[in-house]
Amino acid sequence: MTTAQTGRSRGRSAVRAQAPVVAAVAAGGGVGAAARYAAVVWWPTPAGSFPWTILWGNVLGCAVIGAFMVIVAEARTAHRLLRPFFGSGVLGGFTTFSTYAVDVRGLFEAGRHGTALLYLAATPVVALTAVWAATAATRRALSRRQP
Repeated sequence: MTTAQTGRSRGRSAVRAQAPVVAAVAAGGGVGAAARYAAVVWWPTPAGSFPWTILWGNVLGCAVIGAFMVIVAEARTAHRLLRPFFGSGVLGGFTTFSTYAVDVRGLFEAGRHGTALLYLAATPVVALTAVWAATAATRRALSRRQP
């Protein structure tokens, strides 16, 4: 067998090994995106107003990822596809920082410069605070359960 054939064989094996992970992320992403879409349909944001639904969706998703990562990384042994499915897929599809960027641009274009700047600054601060708070609260809750 030549080096080129061995390299191709290893390449195919690597792709096959990653296929379940890619499928898990894709399936989870569909679930998360559908949940985000449902939230936007249920709580629509009028054009030019503060995009509360996207802000709170991002904050909720960040809080959940904080708690989830503590549980799967520090407290429980999880199936190898749980993190890609739920963490990257579901929560990645549910949170939408690309829509956040489009909303900021839309607010600027609508002449709502103050609102755009507030949203631009508040989203990462509140989202990162949600991750931190959920991580700390989950660790505290888990430590209380330890004998």
